Order: sequence, then C-alpha cells, then structure tokens
Amino acid sequence: MKAAVRYWWIIWLFGLFVFALLRIPHGPLAIPEVPGGIFDHQAAGTAAEVNRIQQAWSDAGLLGHARWGMIGDFLFIGLYGLGSVLGGVSFRQAGSGFLRVAGLLVAVAGAIFLFTDYAETIAQFIQLTSMRGDDGLASLAATMQPIKMVAFGVSFLGTLALLVIRRMKARAG
Repeated sequence: MKAAVRYWWIIWLFGLFVFALLRIPHGPLAIPEVPGGIFDHQAAGTAAEVNRIQQAWSDAGLLGHARWGMIGDFLFIGLYGLGSVLGGVSFRQAGSGFLRVAGLLVAVAGAIFLFTDYAETIAQFIQLTSMRGDDGLASLAATMQPIKMVAFGVSFLGTLALLVIRRMKARAG
C-alpha cells in the first residue's frame, strides 16, 4: 500500500490518459439526434429517453462505439478515482496544516467520484447491453451525473493545486 500511495501520480496520470483516449469512441456519439453524445445518455433520466438515444445510435451504426466507450469508462473511473484517493492520502500523510486538510478533501472527492461514476456507468451499461431503457436505472444515472462531475472537478483541480503548493513550499524551504 505504501508504494501505491507513494506513486499515486502514475495511476492518476494513466487514468487521465485513458480519459483522453475515450474521446475516440465517445466523439462519434454526438450526432444531431443526440447532440450531447454520452452525456445525453447519462442525463436521460427516463427509459423512454434512453430508448430514443440508443435507437438513434443504433440507426447510425454507433452501438459499438457506445459499448467500447462505456467499457473504457470503467477503466478510467478505476484508475483516475484510485489515483485521486491515493494522491489525497499522500498529501495528507506528507503535509501539514492546509496540505493535510486539502489532501483529505481530494481523497474524499476521489472516493465520491469512484462511487458515483461507477453507479452511473453500470446503470448505463445495463441499459445499453439490454437495448432497453429502465426508469430506475436512467434516474440513477441522471442523479449521479452532476455529483460525479463536481467530485471530478474537486479532485482534479484540488490535485493540481496541491502539486503547485507543494512545489512552491519546496522551493521556499
């Protein structure tokens, strides 16, 4: 565990790399009928809307893109989320004062991101693989989407801020 905490940044950066690669399968999903692409599917909220989106993707021959995009999401969520949690723990262990508190905030945001994005993506994937929307799963995904986006923002910007602050402290000290 110590090595994972020490080298958290490798996991975190690899997660961001996977996130960048996900533009390949996710990009084509933004079609006129579904302008927000995968984000529209996440926010659909109802079985009828999920069915409409999935039918549009099917008609456009994009179901493979959607499936591979969601499979890639599972990898991204795990890597990035774990990297954020471990990064927050690392800053908490190595820092004092503000760095400890902010490290805890990043770790908690990373854990919230892991939970909410996995819940959202599992709900989406079940609907996609069955080609049948479900009101409960669609509602779950739509509820999790804004929470995971905030958690991602806090963990990402918090990690960047902590890296800068640690660097500035090292130069000053």
